[in-house]
Amino acid sequence: MKLTTRQIILCGLFAALISVFAQISIPLPFTTVPFTLQIFGIAITGLILGAKCGFISTLIYLILGAIGIPVFAQFSGGLSILFGPTGGFLLGYPLMAFIIGYTRERFQSKISTSISMILGLALVYAFGTVIFSLITGNTILQSLSYCVLPFVAVDLLKLVLAYTVGETVCKRVFSSLNLAK
Repeated sequence: MKLTTRQIILCGLFAALISVFAQISIPLPFTTVPFTLQIFGIAITGLILGAKCGFISTLIYLILGAIGIPVFAQFSGGLSILFGPTGGFLLGYPLMAFIIGYTRERFQSKISTSISMILGLALVYAFGTVIFSLITGNTILQSLSYCVLPFVAVDLLKLVLAYTVGETVCKRVFSSLNLAK
């Protein structure tokens, strides 16, 4: 897999962008999962960069956090976060970006892209819920009530916003500069 210089720069830029969105974080009293804009950042990454570069950007983000750079929510980092209660959500991000990017590249349909965004979010929820349940000893239903149900409406709103922003950026940047994705 060979990347152009532009692709490498965009992957790094979007990994940094996801890191910034992670810091917009509000801890919630009833769960260890904070409210962040990471889902928004992952969705935009997949929409704008596509499957390959979106996946790589999120991997860069995870690797930076794994080696201890405080890029995760609330300026945290390290393997303990990746393998902690919220780690499953983080580990689902590359798959979400890939699914969104792949669908966008292949079908270029609003409906299929929207479905892929919801599917990607569902996979993040599934990974996160299972890992949270295994680590905390909660049942799947308890884990869903702590980690998913409080976030569904807001996360769907983030996806709508990400779609709107992503479409606008793609139309304006890529078409006006004659850049091929």
